[in-house]
Order: sequence, then structure tokens, then C-alpha cells
Amino acid sequence: MEIVWQTPANLPEPHDYIFRNGKRYVRPYYFEFISHVKNRWAGKTIVDLFAEEFKGRPYDYYVGAVKSGRIQVDGQMVQPTYVVKSSQKISHFLHRHEPPVMVGEVLILENEDDVLTICKPASVPVHPCGQYRKNTVVGILQAEHGLAPLFPVHRLDRLVSGLLIFAKNAEKAESFRQQIEAGLLQKEYIAIVVGVFPEGEKIVDANVNYNAREGRSTVEVNDQSGEVLKGKSACTKFQRITANGQFSVVLCKPITGRTHQIRVHLQYAGHPIANDMLYLSEGVSPHSTKRARTSDDRVASNLPLPPQSDSTRTDQCTGDDLVPDEEFSIDPVCTNCPNLGPKGYDGDEQGLWLHCVRYTGPGWSYECPYPEWAFLT
Repeated sequence: MEIVWQTPANLPEPHDYIFRNGKRYVRPYYFEFISHVKNRWAGKTIVDLFAEEFKGRPYDYYVGAVKSGRIQVDGQMVQPTYVVKSSQKISHFLHRHEPPVMVGEVLILENEDDVLTICKPASVPVHPCGQYRKNTVVGILQAEHGLAPLFPVHRLDRLVSGLLIFAKNAEKAESFRQQIEAGLLQKEYIAIVVGVFPEGEKIVDANVNYNAREGRSTVEVNDQSGEVLKGKSACTKFQRITANGQFSVVLCKPITGRTHQIRVHLQYAGHPIANDMLYLSEGVSPHSTKRARTSDDRVASNLPLPPQSDSTRTDQCTGDDLVPDEEFSIDPVCTNCPNLGPKGYDGDEQGLWLHCVRYTGPGWSYECPYPEWAFLT
């Protein structure tokens, strides 16, 4: 089998997706991951770097990948004992398995000359990040509607559903950016939270400190001790809409836009989002730390060499006629084959009960017509 490698230049296409059991899968494909050596990585051997920073595969896999040329430094094969230097380019050629997302339609609400407004389903990230590249709102819109390029005006967490706005050109995106910086744009969310939220407006004004390695935020409050707060200032206004004794529907108006701000502010207020396993309890580990570590992963032994040139790469690794009940081409050294999704993925995620319902700016307003909290009213 001839291996054809993809880069970010290869846009998603309709045949890239498989729909099975209420989930949208991506056909596994060969891909070149590119990164540059960070200062804290410098001085480590290439194998130790990967084993410490990317723990989803066993140590022996990385030894074999370096020896075979599936991991290269500055486009050259190196030995497993090679010590990396700051800013060097590292390429990792592998068989990529993206996690599945829920099948929910990316519903187009308005398609204007320079603005696209859609309703984002839960579980789908907005743009390529982490393990996701094609299973994203941007990727799906490109594959199914030919809409590209798109510039996200704002972002919603992967598990959050609701209103999402894209600019269709750089000029409109810059206009939105200036309005956001000037505080002229406002977002409103609804959340289903645990317990009976108090009546009246409640304001949470507490710094949010996001830890990128753990994938979660914490709240910091000035306790008059004189300790310098590390987090960024954050403020959210909350208003209860309804309650049924067990849960409450709450309108959330973020004044600032910090990572996981609404989620962590609701936790701080004593009413976390009802199915938010990341913030329901302080003791809950983030999803990213629960990836399975299997001992029977196949080790790279006779890995095919990566390409010498990427000028004509297209996706041919799984065939265009694949249907849900057929197998796809298996990479004999892939640590995820023969599964469609990556090992350790928690496929039961249903998304947060947090929904973006309204986005307003000077002279305009977009409103999502499908509020997901109506069943409680």
C-alpha cells in the first residue's frame, strides 16, 4: 500500500466522514504533525521528549519511530539518543485517529455576504485543536457546504452548544475584533445547574486562572493576604430563569471572556453545571488525564519511511468507497488501529448543559431559535 501523507493544507471532504450509532467518525488518515522545540524541551533526547510530553503511546513506540524515520528533526533522521535544541522543527508522521463527535447537524441560521451564523452542536470543537482536525465546525462546514475560509468571531467550548458567528473575510474579522476589544459585543448563555439558584441578579467577580497542562481553570479571590493573584480578572452576571427543585435554568452574561469562565464561576457560586464532570467536584481529574495507557500497543518495528516531498499529498489511505460496516486500511504499527476512534476516548460524552443563545453588537443581534432548556419550563 502506498502511503499518502496529509498536512493542514488538505481540506476536509464529504467522504472523510463515517456516521455510526449516532456519532460522526473521521476515516483514519496519515498525517505529518509539526512542532518546534520549546525552551523547556531543549536538552532532552528526542525519545525522552516524546515519552514525557506525549504519553499516549509506549516508550518503545517512540524508539522505533525515531529509528525508522517516522520522527525526524529538521527533516532529517536522527538516533534515539539525539539531544534536541531550542526552535528545531520536529515532524511526527503517523496514522491519525480523531475522536468521534455527536452526529448533530451544524445548522446554518444566516448566510450573508461577509458573515455566517450557525448553531453549533455540543461535542464538536470550533476549529482544529488537540486531537481534532476534521471533526470540527470549521472542517464540517468546509466538507459539507464548501464554506471556506472562515474566521471565528468568538469561540464556544467543545461541549457547549449554541450560536456561533464567523466572518468570511479578514476585513470583517478585524471589524469584529475591534468591536470585541471595545466591549461593544455581548454574549448570553443559558445553563442548567445543580440546585435552586438564588433569585435576583448574582454577580461573580473573581479572577480565573487557566492551567493549560491540566485543561481546567480555578477561581482566585483577593483574601487581603497581600498575595499576588495569578489569574486574569473575570466577571459574570447570573439571573435565574426557572427551577424545578433539583435543577435551575440560569441566564449567564459574561462581562469578560476567560477560559471556562462561566463554568468555573458557577462552580464557585455553589451551582455547577449539572453534567460538567470537570467542575462538579474539585477531585475530578480532567478528561485529558484519563486517556487509557495500554500495554499491548503495537511497537514501531518496521515502519515505512515518511515522504521526501509533500507537494502532491492527497488522502488515499482508506479508499473512497468505505461504508460503515467495512474495515478501513490498517497501519501495522498504529497504536490505535483497528478502531476508528483513538483508544481511551470516552465516547459517552453528551455535552454540557450550557447553550449560547444570543450575541449582540451595535445595531444588530443574532438569536438562536433552539433553546435547549425549554423542557424545564
